Amino acid sequence: MEKQLLKAVLYSAIKPDESRLEQFSSFIKEKYQTEAVMEWKQEDALRGGFRLEVGSDIYDWSAESRFRQLQTHWKHIAEHSEGNVIPLLQESVKQWLPTAEPTEIGTVLTVGDGIATVSGLPGATYGEILLFSLGIRGMVMDLKKDYIGCILFGDDQEIIEGSEVRRTGRVAGVPVGDAFLGRVIDSLGTPIDGKGVIAAQEYCPIERPAPSIIDRQPVNKPMETGILAVDSMFPIGRGQRELIIGDRQTGKTAIALDTILNQKGKNVICIYVAIGQKASSVAGLVETLKKHDALSYSIVVSALASDAAPLQYIAPYVGCALGEYFMNRGQDVLIVYDDLSKHAIAYRALSLLLERSPGREAYPGDVFYLHSRLLERSANLSEEKGGGSMTALPIVETQAGDVSAYIPTNIISITDGQIFLESELFFAGQRPAVNVGLSVSRVGGDAQTKAMKKAAGTIRLDLAQYHEMEVFTQFASDLDITTKRQLVYGQGLMRLLRQAQYHPLKQYEQVILLVVALNHVMEDIPVADISCFAKKLICFMEENASSLCHDIEKKGQLSEEMEQDILRLSQEFRKKWSDGTCRV
Repeated sequence: MEKQLLKAVLYSAIKPDESRLEQFSSFIKEKYQTEAVMEWKQEDALRGGFRLEVGSDIYDWSAESRFRQLQTHWKHIAEHSEGNVIPLLQESVKQWLPTAEPTEIGTVLTVGDGIATVSGLPGATYGEILLFSLGIRGMVMDLKKDYIGCILFGDDQEIIEGSEVRRTGRVAGVPVGDAFLGRVIDSLGTPIDGKGVIAAQEYCPIERPAPSIIDRQPVNKPMETGILAVDSMFPIGRGQRELIIGDRQTGKTAIALDTILNQKGKNVICIYVAIGQKASSVAGLVETLKKHDALSYSIVVSALASDAAPLQYIAPYVGCALGEYFMNRGQDVLIVYDDLSKHAIAYRALSLLLERSPGREAYPGDVFYLHSRLLERSANLSEEKGGGSMTALPIVETQAGDVSAYIPTNIISITDGQIFLESELFFAGQRPAVNVGLSVSRVGGDAQTKAMKKAAGTIRLDLAQYHEMEVFTQFASDLDITTKRQLVYGQGLMRLLRQAQYHPLKQYEQVILLVVALNHVMEDIPVADISCFAKKLICFMEENASSLCHDIEKKGQLSEEMEQDILRLSQEFRKKWSDGTCRV
């Protein structure tokens, strides 16, 4: 069989002589181990240089290409040097020699809706960044036989059919560093808060493998939310992934925001990723963080509803990359994805535009992998890896309380538990509207301090019995005294679990309230007065047992003696409350 020859085209302003053509032929033969058919074409713009195209490889020795290489060289020196870089740059210019490495240049076939198809880049890899005209970047998302599909991180109106596309050889990444704390950025890591440029310390890929099992340790340290209903019954540990799920406008973001506010002074980095939200909602959240002095330890990543689907798609991965930077340095991170329902919708739009086969509810077949590879990156690292952790609170919106829909069931199976918020409870005034029966934490008591575990006692069982009894009492007209007392006790517990937004409770406050409530001290207090009673009880305990409060908060211990002191003081306060001496 006759050996096929390579076709090579040399572009230059002046035709080379035979000896120069022979040099090019020898270079090709040595590089590709085969003969080549040489062809010369005149291009006046290439004065002082040339461009050699061998198959799909391009060797660009034009003045523009060499200047680009020098710029890249300068940038590398500037990024990896400290102090004055001028002497280093001057020395590097003297020693620098340009190189003629093969580059692939493709051509745009079609463009629209944030998607471009490109031909002529056979070496492009999945997830690689491509450079389009006017500096617009895209990421390879689909590999076909004759072309590739990529998503665009910029205005596709600036790209036209037939324009050039270059490979960068780099995967998608984001700048990271301590300077990002207190800032609001978009999906590309660009600041959008008007506070100027952010000085990055590193550049991290937005996608990377999750920590292996060997690199992890069990989740055993609490990530306190400050919400009594959550910390007592569905505790969250550092490194856990706890789903917050419920219908629209049931307080999902409020729980995540209160958790962020509760990390003040606890050396936890908080990252809030807003996906597909209104600009006014994100602005309101940032103002809330500022008001409560929580922005200094937080980062907000915003992909608005008005942003293109590719930017909404990469937003949670950008937030996760920022979180991993701090986690790998041994710090504790809390990251909120609000919400992954909109993230899945953005990915569905991209997949359909890339002509991938739709599956259930028109989502692509890999939509489960979309979220599993994101959430699995949250972990509690072993001491050998620095002992850092990243706790994830993904949020998912349901329709009419249907937790059996495609995306909710997917994420429920990935996470370590869920906090289910119910519309009926919310509109009945029970806020946070946590459904005790459907909510669960698969880490459980391992993520609680000994004080909280002992104080919480049988609260879940008591509430379950109350809800069961409440259903039957709807059909009964005559109740015995025991049943009535259990109903009153259950109503009191439910009222105690109501909590105002932006007012997270400290650990000692929660422990005291649980000990008092579960020992029936509040049983005879009218339901409407329980919130006021609880608030004034805490003030009374802080005044009369400050050392006890301090020990519970700092040591996380609750001895029998401490519990008896709490009951004794609460009974004393209960008597004063009955006498009216503690009321306003």
